[in-house]
This record gives sequence, structure tokens and C-alpha cells, in this order.
Amino acid sequence: MRTYLPIVISLTAATAFAAIDQPVKLDTGLLSGAPGKNAEVRVFKGIPYAAPPVGDLRWKPPQPATKWEGVRAGTEFGNSCMQGGGAGRGGAKGGAPKGPEAAPRGPANSEDCLFLNVWTAAKSPSDKRPVMVWLHPGGYTSGSGAAPGTDGENLAMKGVVLVTINYRLGIFGFFSHPELTQESPHHASGNYAFLDQTAALAWVQKNIAAFGGDPKRVLVFGDSAGSSSIGNLVASPLTKGLFQRALGESGAWMGLSVAAMTKLDVAEQAGVRTAKQLGANNLAELRAKPAAELLGGRGGGPVIDGWFLPDDPANIYAQGKQNDVPLLLGSNKDEGTFFQGPTTAEMFTQTVKTRFGDLADGFLKLYPATSDDEATISSFATFRDQLGFVMRNWAASQTKSGKSKAYLYFFTHEPPIAGGNPPPSPVVTTRQQGATHGAEAAYVFENLLGNRPWSDQDRQLSDMISSYWVNFATDGNPNGKGLPIWPAFDSKSNLRMVLGDKIDVGPGLTTDQLAVYQALYDRVRQR
Repeated sequence: MRTYLPIVISLTAATAFAAIDQPVKLDTGLLSGAPGKNAEVRVFKGIPYAAPPVGDLRWKPPQPATKWEGVRAGTEFGNSCMQGGGAGRGGAKGGAPKGPEAAPRGPANSEDCLFLNVWTAAKSPSDKRPVMVWLHPGGYTSGSGAAPGTDGENLAMKGVVLVTINYRLGIFGFFSHPELTQESPHHASGNYAFLDQTAALAWVQKNIAAFGGDPKRVLVFGDSAGSSSIGNLVASPLTKGLFQRALGESGAWMGLSVAAMTKLDVAEQAGVRTAKQLGANNLAELRAKPAAELLGGRGGGPVIDGWFLPDDPANIYAQGKQNDVPLLLGSNKDEGTFFQGPTTAEMFTQTVKTRFGDLADGFLKLYPATSDDEATISSFATFRDQLGFVMRNWAASQTKSGKSKAYLYFFTHEPPIAGGNPPPSPVVTTRQQGATHGAEAAYVFENLLGNRPWSDQDRQLSDMISSYWVNFATDGNPNGKGLPIWPAFDSKSNLRMVLGDKIDVGPGLTTDQLAVYQALYDRVRQR
């Protein structure tokens, strides 16, 4: 395990020991940074990777950032994107994580928000370190690249260049409308968040070498909506060559469950209804409205727009037309505690019958609900296993060609909570407790924050998980010296790496569980 010596030095001394020469030269101008908590790390914040998407650029693909004169100070995070409203597919109902993982209060919300941040401990541009680009969670409606829980200093100390980004959210990131489609040279609308992410990855290709990064070894990784974004980025023809590996934590292209993708005509009509609700008769009136007035409008989510997504990603993967890159994917033991609470046998049974139709009887044999307590246990198990299937299905779809490998994990360690952990139970049902949705991120970034009694076991697990992630960024394989061997995904053996109190290979979903979710997935694809 690493230990850090206290650093009490002046800004001048920190600059003297800074990682990379100052200032760095980007395609838009010169940029200075600031020392990290460790003098070996240099941090560059608030870097514009595209023009502000305001005025006539609202609901248009991101345009090139404006060049500047002199040296721009990269010492403060840029604005967070406009956010608020309900949940989008692929992330948390109710928005971004609370507590130490949440975005800081500093950056204001603004449409002028297309900024990214870089952490590096490289000594010079010739270091060519692997690059990790983080896409934040938040249900496509909230979050930013400035969250303290995803500070990149510890990963930078492990030898990567770490990048976090902002991307448009809610109605600003996912709004389709017939007039938008008509004005587009690609006859597409929606998916502006994905186009922002693509522009940020293109920025990395052009500029990351200045920070000591290797543009030929770029990993894009994310959690929840960030992970779901990556499922779509891997499927898109527009991202070819922008990254060489991808890592998804609890979310695939369809979101956190087996769900159908939205077609453009459906999204357009939803956009027409949203415009009316906002008191706008046309696109010009919508663009004239202040950003704050639009926050109540429904933004939707990913859409098969015919351009960024020329087809349903399920079909793109099935036909082998996606970007053929190595994947590392997984989900957590207590995913559902982030979203739901106890239920009743009646409510659970009715939900299952509505969703599964003639598959419901077989499903209820696997997840029985003869009492309210049993229904609650089955409800949480359903959330866990359906998301487990979603991630496994992504791995199986990606490796079907036999070219790229995938590595599957199951995070089971329960982080400590303030006041101590509750007594063991068949399933954790207390909100946001257990190995809940997003719980792995603190371990990935080695940022064990907040008023929790973190133990040496937590710190050791964090060191091992972050090492797996860094190894995967380095050469597309998580394995490395001192770590338990992680076998590549094989649909026949159906094993996955269990990241828990003990790290070891363990079984995946049962044959019966796979069968019922596969049947649902096949049915959804036919709609």
C-alpha cells in the first residue's frame, strides 16, 4: 500500500516540483495549471473543449472551442451544465449521488459548460502515459466532472493521465424535435450529450500528448449514465479511433435494465409535446427562452437518430458493426438500494405480470412473492440480476466476433456507513446502503471520503481495484503483478470476478436466470 507524506510547501515550491513543464500548448492556446495535493501531480481545470452551446448553438452538435491569447489559467473548474428535473434512463432517479461523491457547490450551472479537467504526474509530453477519460453518472440529468469523489490525483499517481468532462444534460442534452431534425444536415436530433462526449474524446486525441498522455491508449470509463453513454459510444460510427478500450460500471446502452431504445419519430413527438408544455410554438421560441425556463421540460434519453446511432445498438452489436475494443464491465450486489424500498406482494406481482406478460409465471418461480417480505427480497434481487444480465449481455455481444476480449466483475463489498453497518440480512433494503449503485466508484478513484469508518481492508481493496482499472487502461488487460488472476469473459463458463471482501472468480447468473432475461431481451428487440 502507498503512503503519502504530509506536504506543507509554498505555491512557489510546488511549482518547482510540478510534474510537467508550464504552460502546456493546446490547439486553442497556452494553458497553466496548479499543483495537486501531491507536488508530483499537476491539475488543469476548466479547459473548454468546445464552444458554448448557447443561442443558435442550443441543440446543435458541439462546435470548436475559440482560441485565446496569452496563457489561460486552468486553476478553477468550469461551470456545471444546466441540470434538474426527473431521471433519465441509465442513471439515478433523483439525480446525482449525495454526500462526498456529489459535485461541489463551487461551479455554477450554465449552458456554457463544455469543460474538462486533467490530472497528470507525467514529467514531459514524451512520457506517453495511458489516458483514462471519466464520464460522470447522474441519470443524464445531473452531475459534473468536478465531483470530489472523482478527483483524479490518486489515479494520476498510479501512472495514468486522468480526464473528467462535463456534457449537456436533460433537455439540453437529449431533446428531439421535427424542426431540429429538419435543420440538421444529418436529418437527426437528440443525443447532444453523446456528441459532446465524442467532441471531448476528439479533444483528447489532439491535445492529451501535451500532458504526457498517449492518444493511442485511451480508456473511456464511467458509472451509471456514464456507463450507459459508453455502451452507445462503442456502438457509434462517429467515435471510431477515439478510444482503444472501454469500461462500464453498472449501465449499458439500454440503461440499467432490459429496455427498448427510443426511435427518432417517437422522440420528435415527445419534443413537440414538451415545447407546448413550455409555451413555445416553434424552435425559434424555444431557443429564445432563458435556460432556467427549460429545466422543467422533458429531455428524454438516447435516441436512434440515424446519425450518431444509425440503428438500435442491439442490432449494431449483433451485426458486429460496433467499435471492436476490449471491455471491462460489471455491476454491484445491492444496486437497487439506490432507487427503491420495500414493496408488497401485490405490487411486485402486478409489476412482473405487466412487464413480463406470458413470461411472468416462469419469472415468479425464480423470484417468488408469496409474502410482502419475500416480494421485497425478490424486488431487490430482480434489480441486481437484471442489471447483471445487461452487463453480461454487453460483454457477450462485444466478444461475439472473437476479436476483442471482455472482463466481467461483480462488486460485493459493502462500504462502511456513519454509525456502523446494520446487522446482516438476506438482502440490504436500506436506501443507499450495502454495495449499492455507484459504491464501487470511491474504490476505483481511491477517494474514500466522508464521515465513514474506512478500514485498512477498504484501502487495500481500493488499491487493488484501481490497479485493475489502470492495468486495463494500459494494455486492455486488467491483470498484473500482485493481483488475483482475472480470466477473460467466456459465455460458456459464465464466470465473473468478484470484487468483495475477498477477490476471486465466482459464478455468474444461473442458467434459468439467464433464460428469463434473455427471453425478455429478445422480445424487447422485436418491438
